[in-house]
Amino acid sequence: MNDYIFFMHDDARDAAIANDGNLWTQYMSTLRASGRFDGGSAIGTGMAFQKDYAARAATTPVSGFIRIRAENADAARQFLVGNPVYEAGGTVEIRELPRT
Repeated sequence: MNDYIFFMHDDARDAAIANDGNLWTQYMSTLRASGRFDGGSAIGTGMAFQKDYAARAATTPVSGFIRIRAENADAARQFLVGNPVYEAGGTVEIRELPRT
């Protein structure tokens, strides 16, 4: 079983769907029922830092994350169904978390 993190971007074509609390409740219930959900949260705005450069506003429009377990990337992709950001035409980035 591998660990994956979904990054929801703040670029949904329909913000009303992407931010619908009832849809998020349904989606999160589905994830929890799968037994593969390992947490997540909304993410606020932030700052980016780089040694020897001035701080700047974070430019990646990430609005939240979800962590899940799946056999492979294709299996992880199945968990996009019902994600309000994805269903609203927004970007959900999937990254595998390497084992250390």
